[in-house]
Amino acid sequence: MPRILRINTRTKEFNFEELGEYAGLGGRGLTSRLVNKEVPADSHPLSASNKLVFAAGILAHSGAANSGRLSCGAKSPLTGGIKESNSGGQFAQVLPKLDILAIVFEDKPAQDAPFSILEIYADKVVFKDASAIVGKDNYPAHEELKKVYGEKAVTALAGPAGEQCLTASTIQFSDPHNHPARSAGRGGLGAVMGSKKIKAVVLDPAASGRGKAVDQDKFKVARKRWTEILTGHPVTGEGLAAYGTCILVNIINEAGALPTKNFRNGRFDDVAEISGEKIAEIIESRNGKTKEGCHTGCVIQCSQRYNDKNGDYLTSGFEYETVWGFGANCLVKDIDVIATMDRVCDEKGIDTIEMGCTMGVAMDGGILEWGDGEAALALLRKVGTADPMGRIIGNGTVFAGKAFGVDRIPTVKGQSLPAYDPRSVKGIGVTYATTPMGGDHTAGYAVATNILKIGGDIDPLSREGQIELSKNLQIATAAIDALGLCLFVAFAVLDTEDAVQCICDMVSASHGIEFTTDDFIALGVNTLKNELEFNANAGFTKFDDQLPRFFSEETLEPHNTIWDYSVEELQAAKV
Repeated sequence: MPRILRINTRTKEFNFEELGEYAGLGGRGLTSRLVNKEVPADSHPLSASNKLVFAAGILAHSGAANSGRLSCGAKSPLTGGIKESNSGGQFAQVLPKLDILAIVFEDKPAQDAPFSILEIYADKVVFKDASAIVGKDNYPAHEELKKVYGEKAVTALAGPAGEQCLTASTIQFSDPHNHPARSAGRGGLGAVMGSKKIKAVVLDPAASGRGKAVDQDKFKVARKRWTEILTGHPVTGEGLAAYGTCILVNIINEAGALPTKNFRNGRFDDVAEISGEKIAEIIESRNGKTKEGCHTGCVIQCSQRYNDKNGDYLTSGFEYETVWGFGANCLVKDIDVIATMDRVCDEKGIDTIEMGCTMGVAMDGGILEWGDGEAALALLRKVGTADPMGRIIGNGTVFAGKAFGVDRIPTVKGQSLPAYDPRSVKGIGVTYATTPMGGDHTAGYAVATNILKIGGDIDPLSREGQIELSKNLQIATAAIDALGLCLFVAFAVLDTEDAVQCICDMVSASHGIEFTTDDFIALGVNTLKNELEFNANAGFTKFDDQLPRFFSEETLEPHNTIWDYSVEELQAAKV
């Protein structure tokens, strides 16, 4: 039976326990329920009262396609609210092999306590001295761990930014290709890991096997249909595999919604130099790989291997938001420099979206020249070092804006906005404003319907229908996250009549329960209710559910659109 593993990071005691009141939950549903119940909403995110939770999804043990996502939850050091940060990698694949659904890191060692490596086994937790890898960037740290635990070591790492408890820090997870390239990127959860003096978590290298469905025949039928749904859709079966998420660069630019020069324009003149098509061309010319999975069992294959000019591996998981943040947002058109910044973020353990907006703010403040990618790269490399400028940058956009005297700060609830201007994709603007997560496109990806015309067609420039669209997508996304499914399955789900029923059939057969479409919706609704309750207790009000004022004061070319929703109107997007 799957269990929860609780680890006291101060006393080094641990306990395996049954799911109890958390039975029936997984992924984001479990992390958000546990954080809401067990973490005081008014506590400091870096205090002993905060808890860091790693949770695999409800379908994690099943082997269903694209069911290997991991949810990380805590009170966010960046937003001050609840946070679920979602990651690929092998961690959620291996955790169920130890009969563990979730790990809860509790309490906090003394400030001067050394960092530890935690070895996780099916029956014990071993604390090891981490001094050999403390201060190291994530790639060399992971290489050191591979020497001890084997080439395919499954790890979670706090980079130098996490060690310093910087609020833009990530937790980096190892992928199937033996790189620490998958990020629980948003919300600064690496700082929570660092506050608990955990440098690395390593899962038992001998872990093996896979859980069996209670009704294996029914599960095989549902799993087969699920794979057909994903591979048969033009986005999940073709587009993402060909160009990764960077297929969106040209699409969003053409829609006039690609935020350029810190959200001043909707189109980037040099977009061809950073497009998905250009990136694929470079990858192929350097013998990289245009399609890879971020975890075993992925059939979408939207990741890649991007090599440098010498043909050596540089980075993977090179996402649309990263290319936009360091590219169009900063007027940088050198894709190799942008790829190097992506690698530096993985090395230091910092969120690429937060850093893209932070660099835009630094350019607005005169710290950097617009379009100077090399200078931005040099500044980024200071994160995690003793240089005070590195601490300013590593604490994200709001912090840097205060330090640099800038008032154009593209954040909601303290978290930077991603790569879609809300004035010209109004559905995603509703999500930015109202999700408990802070500015976050993944919480309710209205771009699918607004721009890609998946699951319907709602004019992205119109006010009509956007609030209902965002609300429904936020509910569905919370359920998908709780199941441990990749967000990108939503493209196929929205366009396929029997997709949600197929998911329910997999859950039912896997666990030997009746799980209906009503249960699917309730899973999403209850997850959001936990998150909204936590944020309300933390002091958030309806006035925090709004975009920065400049979106309501400046029109966006080329459509001359403006953000025009009131605080009261947006409350209808809440469950």
